[in-house]
Amino acid sequence: MAILHKITSFSSPNPPLTPQNQRNPISSINCTTSSTSSPFTEKYSTQRYQRDQWVYQNTTSCNNNHTPFGDSIREHDIALQLPELKKLVQVLKKKRESEGKCSDGKCVSGDVFLVGTGPGDPELLTLKAVRVIKSADLLLYDRLVSNDVLDLVGPDAKLLYVGKTAGYHSRTQEEIHELLLSFAEAGATVVRLKGGDPLVFGRGGEEMDFLQQQGIHVKVIPGITAASGIAAELGIPLTHRGIANSVRFLTGHSRKGGSDPLFVSENAADPDSTLVVYMGLSTFPSLSQKLMHHGLSPQTPAVAIERGTTLQQRTVFAELKDLPEKIVSTGLESPTLLIIGKVVELSPFWPIPTKQESCLMQTS
Repeated sequence: MAILHKITSFSSPNPPLTPQNQRNPISSINCTTSSTSSPFTEKYSTQRYQRDQWVYQNTTSCNNNHTPFGDSIREHDIALQLPELKKLVQVLKKKRESEGKCSDGKCVSGDVFLVGTGPGDPELLTLKAVRVIKSADLLLYDRLVSNDVLDLVGPDAKLLYVGKTAGYHSRTQEEIHELLLSFAEAGATVVRLKGGDPLVFGRGGEEMDFLQQQGIHVKVIPGITAASGIAAELGIPLTHRGIANSVRFLTGHSRKGGSDPLFVSENAADPDSTLVVYMGLSTFPSLSQKLMHHGLSPQTPAVAIERGTTLQQRTVFAELKDLPEKIVSTGLESPTLLIIGKVVELSPFWPIPTKQESCLMQTS
């Protein structure tokens, strides 16, 4: 039961609490919380798409003497959830014992499924993903998994939010590893729900490697990655004969943080390729300058898409040189995907008229 002993040790170093607030977080927190503060009912929160605010509001009803400060909010939030998590592990273990799948206090390990839920539209789920979601005992889900997807979860399953947003991680990656391991060791069928595809900027490879080293069987169920799903929604072919002979996925996040994106080689500025940038909203001004510096035309068609394929979708089309400013003026927020390349002009939604024949007509 790794989580019962290890989860509190993964907290990053924080400034020391004042003497009056220095206490065991599990035994000392004395808050009155609403039903939305439970890790298993969070999907019913009215602030489903503002998870960072939801997390911090978990502590607003606490007595001032017990309110955590600064970076300790996450640790206190986890402490509130630990008793319910421990109880669930025990329930699952007893269930396996009644099924004859445990002996000498040790259960046959359950399977872990890393499931991609696509860019947001539940109708883009694979049949295999739906079957596994409905049969799971426990589901750990990310920030970008939509309510419509969560509504497919079986009535007896439990949901646990482990999402990350800029500046706040409800669980560290190490804690997520331990959660998956703990419930799998208890014999549960565990599903890790991820937006898009688990193995495309989803850290699914890290979770798979960790669990396999612990002897846990892991199965990956791919999802439609945001690039494919959103491009299709907008009528943008990621590759097109005579226009784009390749497509490249980039991350806008630097591993060490900061405002600069990861290294962009001269090849990334290839005018005959399509660039798709994930998680690049904050770093796009820098990235666009680098691309133009490496030779990509400032007039290259581009588009930014917030919450693509969902009812909340917003899009901004512009030439590369103008897109950063238009993103700011429109107020796009994360998650936003960026597509850069001549293929963007093929979208029926491309708003900029051109005096030349379209690329599509040139290649017909």
